[in-house]
Amino acid sequence: MRRTRPINCIIPPYILDKLAESKDKEVRQAALNTLLTTARLRGERTVRASLAGAAAPGNARRTVFDCEHSEFVQSAVLARTEDGPESADESVNQAFDALGLTRDFYKEVFQRNSIDGRGMRMDGFVHFGEKVGNAFWDGRRMLFGDGDGVEFGDLTGSLEVIAHELTHGVTDHTSAFEYHKQSGALNESMSDVFGSLVKQWKRKETAEEADWLIGADVWTPGIEGDALRSMKAPGTAFNHPLVGKDPQPDRMSRFVHMPDTRAGDNGAVHYNSGIPNKAFFLTAAGIGGFSWEAAGPVWYESLKASTAQDQFQDFADTTYLKAGELFGTGSPEQSAVLAAWQEVEIQVRGVPIGLARARSYPVDGRGGLGREDGLTELTRQVTALSDKLTVLAREVAALKATG
Repeated sequence: MRRTRPINCIIPPYILDKLAESKDKEVRQAALNTLLTTARLRGERTVRASLAGAAAPGNARRTVFDCEHSEFVQSAVLARTEDGPESADESVNQAFDALGLTRDFYKEVFQRNSIDGRGMRMDGFVHFGEKVGNAFWDGRRMLFGDGDGVEFGDLTGSLEVIAHELTHGVTDHTSAFEYHKQSGALNESMSDVFGSLVKQWKRKETAEEADWLIGADVWTPGIEGDALRSMKAPGTAFNHPLVGKDPQPDRMSRFVHMPDTRAGDNGAVHYNSGIPNKAFFLTAAGIGGFSWEAAGPVWYESLKASTAQDQFQDFADTTYLKAGELFGTGSPEQSAVLAAWQEVEIQVRGVPIGLARARSYPVDGRGGLGREDGLTELTRQVTALSDKLTVLAREVAALKATG
């Protein structure tokens, strides 16, 4: 039986639950308001899903509305349209620009026409609720809270957060990863991957230059250097006096097991997304250059080829196959994918353990793998393994002869 699509939001429940225990009355009330709002939106999406039909094409046009701190979006005021002038409200303009950048990224890099691939209109609602510390994708539109000004800033202030949420829509219309356990962690990871790529694409940053942080601009605006998540080093994004240390694992031996409930983060989806996040970072760093040019297409094609219940192992296998299809079997790009999954302790099925540790290859001028050197190294490894097998076979034959 297919699971109901949840409301998607950028702030993990384990952070909000901890903030709801704060001694600061305003922080505590803002967290409670956010948790209640999330629960209500979840119920609304469940009802809407039961009545769902195909979304009407809208030529990917952007429209931003001002909720004026209400949660009743039907009363929101039109604030900016695709052809209209810039607003005097910074939140409106930030949301409008981020919607456009995400749309343009998917169009230019992957030839995808908006969220659903068919020109779905892009609606954003700013100033949603009273000090709501979250940004939401509810299946058809974006909702942005203003934050409490202490733990969370204005949620329109982070490009990768907005691209993250919109990518939940892309996932809805491709693999439709079920939002629980490993498939749910993959769902979250896809949003972090492409959210980060949108930011890198805008800034024209290489994999080496990128910060690989999610939400640094909106999480604890008064604290420098922390973020909601780090794709480069899961588990190091923050160390908060109330929330504690970033709990994300970076490999399978640190996998987090939790109940498949809201309180259990739907089976730890925001925790374990750190594992495929790290695999993507390692792939991009291993290849080098602009991450959206090689690692990005591998992940995007794999997302389209995946099914709703796929697990980490399934997705790792798919990325390896897609890298081979896109760049060639045994290519440096495919070797980088293989090495990345090995590093997070997932061995691609059908590939000998220890083969193609791409990160040890010589690099090219962009800081990535040299194609010729990578192929040479791969050939050397295959030959070495073959030689070992030959020697082993001779030893076994000799033992049989003397026995």
